[in-house]
Amino acid sequence: METNLLNTLPEECSTRDVAQALGLAVRSVQLMVDRGELQAWKTPGGHRRITRASVQQWLESHQSHPTAAAAVTAQPTATAGAPKPSSPGKDANALALRRPRVLLIEDSAHFQNLVRLLVAHNFPHVDLHVAEDGFVGLAMAGELQPDVLLVDILLPGIDGATLIARLRSHPQFQRSRLIVVTSLDEAQRGVYAFALTGLPVVHKPQMVQELPRLLKACLEGSG
Repeated sequence: METNLLNTLPEECSTRDVAQALGLAVRSVQLMVDRGELQAWKTPGGHRRITRASVQQWLESHQSHPTAAAAVTAQPTATAGAPKPSSPGKDANALALRRPRVLLIEDSAHFQNLVRLLVAHNFPHVDLHVAEDGFVGLAMAGELQPDVLLVDILLPGIDGATLIARLRSHPQFQRSRLIVVTSLDEAQRGVYAFALTGLPVVHKPQMVQELPRLLKACLEGSG
């Protein structure tokens, strides 16, 4: 985010102020407050107020991932100076020659290891890459162009639902298949319906039973 955009924020910001400045959903900012990533308190009326200084600190802490931060706020339109796309024939040949790629965006070490075991056992021909938070995951997705993305909903930095919404709206990721992995049950993930509509969802307690089948279908469909 540009410095002059940050300066437009009041000293005490609403979640909507911060969401608009960062290009995130209001729900994402609320989760950042709940995780302690932003300093905030509640007014007598129950509304969150966030200090502008904590937004600045959060931005500075994520400057180690500038590619990801830029990708989060990017709109799905062509930009001046962007590299010209390769011809369809060259793209098809390159995809045919490389191994399928799966990117897992998941902060739990337990479930990272579980997915590694499932992929190694069921899909030894697949290259699995892992990102531990949404910003790094977004940057890796842009670099790797994975065939399948496995995305958790509750992630540090940017929640998975906002990340998924960005991925689904950006032409760069139109060929990537998406699978949502979450510990939230159907009722709990209702608030994220804006991003999850039409996507396969794996409930983590059923991951061993459900993920191999869904991943197989996505890999076959991306060919």
